[in-house]
Amino acid sequence: MTRHQKRLSAPNAWPVERKTATFTVKAGAGPHGEAGVPLVVLLRDVLGYVDSTKEARYALNEGSVLVNGDAVSDEQRPVGMFDILAFTEREEYYRVFPQEGGRLALTPIDAEAAGSRLGKIVGKRQVAGGATQLTLHDGENVRLEDADVDYDTKDSLVVDNDSGEIVAHFPYEEGALVTAVDGSHSGDIGRIDEITVTAGSGDNTVTVDTDDGAFETIEEYVVVIDEQFVDGEEADEASADADEAESADGGDDE
Repeated sequence: MTRHQKRLSAPNAWPVERKTATFTVKAGAGPHGEAGVPLVVLLRDVLGYVDSTKEARYALNEGSVLVNGDAVSDEQRPVGMFDILAFTEREEYYRVFPQEGGRLALTPIDAEAAGSRLGKIVGKRQVAGGATQLTLHDGENVRLEDADVDYDTKDSLVVDNDSGEIVAHFPYEEGALVTAVDGSHSGDIGRIDEITVTAGSGDNTVTVDTDDGAFETIEEYVVVIDEQFVDGEEADEASADADEAESADGGDDE
């Protein structure tokens, strides 16, 4: 297996410029499979905190860069969808979130939101002792001793970064708030209007209602998310509306 990664052949989700150089850093072994972005790419190419891989190593050895609550020293550690990136000395926190075109981007969040991360259930099975094991989209396994838990594949969980405990559960169902993470509607957020089960080996499809209309995609491309993912946007819109109303009132007084 090659130790090199050409920029032109890098996964579409990687936020790298394709024609500025020939090679980029190859992701190491870890979560998210081939879609995982090496941490140094985010530090160097996205945030601009370092200028080289060597500088990234020095910075990471300080122990102040956390991924999902754990200090990371490997600059090639893969980072992917819904991971939490924290810079403790800077007091900066980001969530990795898909944007238009499927490319991963860093969304600023507050310290409280950085304490947990979202995971989509992609596998569920019984293990020794009667426990239930859930496999999340990044490859992490969550073991549940209660065999009667009401969690299904395609549901989403919020997992505490410190304890590893499940703190919230969002079922995959009609009316659920979702985001598209792949395909032509990647980054769009809306609510599931209809789930269509396709007979045979074809993919099931979902129709999602958004503020700008509706779109249809396969269910593999959608992930159920928490309301906090859109709270910031709603708050900004509410603030803008309030400013417009205040301006209008001021005009009437004059």
